[in-house]
Amino acid sequence: MGRELTGRKVFAITASAFAVIIAVNIYMAVQAVGTFPGLEVRNSYVASQNFDRERKAQEALGWTLIDTYESGELRLAFRDSAGLPVELGDIAATVGRTTEAADDQTPAFVREGGDYVAALDLAPGRWMVLLEARAQDGTRFHKRLDISVTE
Repeated sequence: MGRELTGRKVFAITASAFAVIIAVNIYMAVQAVGTFPGLEVRNSYVASQNFDRERKAQEALGWTLIDTYESGELRLAFRDSAGLPVELGDIAATVGRTTEAADDQTPAFVREGGDYVAALDLAPGRWMVLLEARAQDGTRFHKRLDISVTE
């Protein structure tokens, strides 16, 4: 038959199993912390002081935004309250994954037919666009857009 199962063998098996579990958890925690992009804002209290004022100013613009991503092109259609295209003072965006900064891109937008268009090569999956635009009068318009890219 087989060898006898002693208390020492049971302890060694149990301790080995726990060692593997702990090692995997430590590895996963280090990987998670190492790929996380960091804070959204440096000081959340200071950011909260301006939130309502900026929100009201953005709402007063009366803009709507329709975003589309097709065939390697991100198209942003800003419209005013009358449904007419908006001419921006400035536009900038960061496109990336929500969980890591390694794939972040900063597209360059050009005005095309009233819309703002940027060439962008995105792999399949979920993407986040942190958009910041300025009206002609300097009013800040910012929004987070979520894009889902299929194959």
